[in-house]
Amino acid sequence: MFKKTLWLGAILASFLLFSVPVSAHVTVKPTESAAGSWETYTVKVPVEKDNATTKVVLSMPDGVEFQQYEPVPGWKTSTETGKNEKVTRVTWEAENGGIQPGEFQQFTFTAKNPDKEQKAAWNAYQYYKDGSIVEWTGDENADTPHAITSIVDAAKLGHETVDAHGASTKQNTAAENEDGQGGQGIQTASLILSILAVLLGGAALLLTVRKKKS
Repeated sequence: MFKKTLWLGAILASFLLFSVPVSAHVTVKPTESAAGSWETYTVKVPVEKDNATTKVVLSMPDGVEFQQYEPVPGWKTSTETGKNEKVTRVTWEAENGGIQPGEFQQFTFTAKNPDKEQKAAWNAYQYYKDGSIVEWTGDENADTPHAITSIVDAAKLGHETVDAHGASTKQNTAAENEDGQGGQGIQTASLILSILAVLLGGAALLLTVRKKKS
């Protein structure tokens, strides 16, 4: 009975360990930014297939005004504008091999946030060398969800915000401390589960060896 309990415990711990979510989606950071401020956004593009990503297209959410981009060696950056002459899409296209399997690439740009609070949805299109396209345009429950940045009042944030003149302000809030504690808690829980899985697995293996010897 004790042996069965150990085996069940090891299986459960392993399941919990490997069920910790690992994101391999196209993401845009930060996930929260101040209304009316200028923000530096970073697009992270991982490769989920066995061939290279050669182009990435990002649509600007309503109310978000693209300003400048940071050049990336080996990539050509271009923009598309709408009727109001504001940028609606940004395209990064590889000049060489692109992003290889097992790699990721980051693209950085600045934009002015809308003045009112809203959810800014970043629709992205990832082009692969084999001609396939992954459209990161779904909601949070989709297999290929778009990234979302919550545009909120500056008073609700606990990090630096920058205005059009480059002036920065920093406001410390209780929410920032709670977020930090929450992130540390997840890391601690993952470590405990890892140790538990190893210990239970080792104990079960030891009992099996002893039984064979006897």
